[in-house]
Amino acid sequence: MTDDERLSPQQLKQLFLFEALSDEQLRWLAEHGRVETRAEGTAVYQEGEPATCFYVLVEGAVALTRRVHGEEVEVSRTEQKGVYGGAIQAYLGDAVDQVYRNSLRALTPVKLWVLPADQFSTLVRTWFPMAMHLLEGLFMGMRNSQTVVGERERLLALGSLSAGLTHELNNPASAAVRATATLRDRVAGMRHKLAMIADGRLDGSQLHRLVELQEQAVKRAASAPKLTALQASDAEDEVADWLEECGLTAPWDLAPTLVAGNVTVDWLREVKQVIGPADLESAVRWLAYTIETELLMNEIDDSVTRISGLVAAAKQYSQLDRAPHQVVDVHDLLDSTLVMLAAKRPPGVRVVKEYDRSLPAIPAYPAELNQVWTNLIDNALGAMGEQGTLTVRTGRDGDHIAVSIHDTGPGIPPDVRPRIFEPFFTTKPVGEGTGLGLDISYRIVVNRHHGDIRVESQPGDTTFRVLLPLVETP
Repeated sequence: MTDDERLSPQQLKQLFLFEALSDEQLRWLAEHGRVETRAEGTAVYQEGEPATCFYVLVEGAVALTRRVHGEEVEVSRTEQKGVYGGAIQAYLGDAVDQVYRNSLRALTPVKLWVLPADQFSTLVRTWFPMAMHLLEGLFMGMRNSQTVVGERERLLALGSLSAGLTHELNNPASAAVRATATLRDRVAGMRHKLAMIADGRLDGSQLHRLVELQEQAVKRAASAPKLTALQASDAEDEVADWLEECGLTAPWDLAPTLVAGNVTVDWLREVKQVIGPADLESAVRWLAYTIETELLMNEIDDSVTRISGLVAAAKQYSQLDRAPHQVVDVHDLLDSTLVMLAAKRPPGVRVVKEYDRSLPAIPAYPAELNQVWTNLIDNALGAMGEQGTLTVRTGRDGDHIAVSIHDTGPGIPPDVRPRIFEPFFTTKPVGEGTGLGLDISYRIVVNRHHGDIRVESQPGDTTFRVLLPLVETP
């Protein structure tokens, strides 16, 4: 409600904000300002609305609130005459979005002196040019610092993930190269043994039976069970002893390959019966080469599959060649992030996935959500150190999808918890953290996706819970 009442220069001088102004300045304020009243319980202005006015409390009591993690939190309440709020950044002009940064509510019937934002901007720039430049420099400097440090943090995270991915790719790639080189040697040896077997001492039916045994060896190798170290050792001893009894040279070199291919003494007796004692060694070595080549090809296949999976995870993580906004399955994003961070996970940290696969895909900015998962999971791994359990859980919470990142670290101290989403606040040693990871995550979840991010923590039990709307919010 707007009244015709105005404050005189003498009344304005009683407000601490204006007590040092000249008579001429007070007359200007008296001429351009007006008085408004608000009933008890009504809003003076709301957070996020266009900032059109600068307010000074003349009578009554007010409460200042802000939205924090989706909830309205009271920052302060006062009845001190002269306190102010509203369009306090009007002097920055288009450098910032001119919206109210908080909400002001009347606790009792209140009287407020009001000045339009454009006139307040002119006042500050004209009356206090040096102060205005200092404030503008402070604001812009802090915003630029936040931008630069934020980019730096993203680059450091990308470098760390790239190093981890390179390490993860190097292992299967090296294994594939080694297996290929060994396979080449084994194929050459198998050709040599085949020539020895087929030099005329085997008739056609024996050779045909030997080929059948070779096919059986391939099948046995493909279905070989996983043996414990003790089981493998016992089986190798049994096979080696039998081969030694049959007069084969260096049976201990053949036994590990044969056992790995699920070859038993009973099956070797069938080979001896088909081939005969004279050609047994050449046949067994030929079959050993067959088994080893099959195992090597399996190793190459596993390595290439692993590389393909890592490349797919990296592509899913980076969202290269994809639209920035799309409908996605959060589980795909979580899995790709876990793959990218695998190299940073200590051996003593166990990962548990508790996914609700019935959850629908949601509209989102997947590359940005991956940055959120990276920040939260990386923080959890850092908190646990060398031992612990990382649990990634998904579920439904009303009209939102809930993603929880849980760790068994020491927890967040109660005095620190209210500040963890503040820009530049970090508990890490100097040089190890920028204090922007959770701030960036908060802005991506709350501002970008209109969701919420919450934290619950006690020693041995910390959970960050991200809520994302199932339906896109206009």
